[in-house]
Parts: sequence; structure tokens; C-alpha cells
Amino acid sequence: MRALFLWLFAALVVVSACGDTPKKDDAPKNPALRAELLTMLKADQEQRTLEAGQEDWDRVEKANTERIRQILDAYGWQGFELVGKDGARAAWALVQHADRDLPLQRRGLEMMRRAVDDGDADPSDLAYLVDRVRVAEHRPQVYGTQWETTPEGRWRPRTPIEDEARVDERRAAAGLKPLKEYLKELRSAK
Repeated sequence: MRALFLWLFAALVVVSACGDTPKKDDAPKNPALRAELLTMLKADQEQRTLEAGQEDWDRVEKANTERIRQILDAYGWQGFELVGKDGARAAWALVQHADRDLPLQRRGLEMMRRAVDDGDADPSDLAYLVDRVRVAEHRPQVYGTQWETTPEGRWRPRTPIEDEARVDERRAAAGLKPLKEYLKELRSAK
């Protein structure tokens, strides 16, 4: 009887060590949409260079903006569950870069807020989109993510930063580095 007890105890220890619940499958529910978003982002990034012509940039931005609108209509926000983390990041970047369509950016922002609340989107990506929309509306930024260079090559915020003394608190809550570190990265990337 004691041998049976020890055998059962040993089996229980092995089962516990291996984990008794399987891990959630991280595969996106819509791999085809994920692939399309990644392809769209690749085209976007290829045009966001100094070598790219304005005509090509305009063509890609217009096509991507129209397609992301259709995707929002069909699927809502493309979060982690639907398209995986890289697909969700691509969707965010495409909405963020739709600068000629502020209503689309606002719509995406509201959809993304709900996705973040549900744990289906990245709060740091949301912070960038919040600021991008606020800059387009000529309003102060919340997180200080949108910067530009002056003609002399110095970095400055595209619009002022709201309550700048507390910006690092807001950045931390969104999973962003302190503003000083972010600016250091911007300056070193130049």
C-alpha cells in the first residue's frame, strides 16, 4: 500500500511539474488578414524614406488608407487575437500613418481604446495614436510621442505636451520609456 501511495505521489509531482493546463494557442484567428496587414506595412515603410518619390508615397498611402477603412468596416479593430501581435502592430501603424484622413484615425483610435481595455491591443501603441490624433487636431499631446526637427536640426514636440511635469507618469502607465530616454533615442537615430 505504501509503495502504491509513493508511486501515485511521484506521478502527481511529475504531472504538476509538467503543468496540468495547456497553453493558450497564440496563432491568429485570421492568418490571411495578418499577412495582408504585414504586406501593407512593408509597402508603407518602403515609401517612408528620403529616396522615395512623393507620387509613390501618395499612391501607397491612399491605397493603404482605403484598405484599412474596409478592414475596420469588416472586422473592427484588428487585435492580437485576430491577427497576432505583429499583425496588430501593422494595423496600428497603418491607421497612424493615415494622416490625410483624420476621421479614419479618430475611428481607429476609439476602436483601439476598446481593444486595449479588453487586453487585445498594446497600450503603448494606443498612446502614439492618441498623440497623433491630438497633433492633427492642433491640441497638446498627452504622451509626448510626436516630434519633429527644426530647420536647424533640433528636436521639438509637434504640439506642446499637456501637463509636461507629469508626462512620465502617463508614459509609464502606457508602457513607454521616460521622455528623456525617448528623446535620447530620437537624437541618436538621426
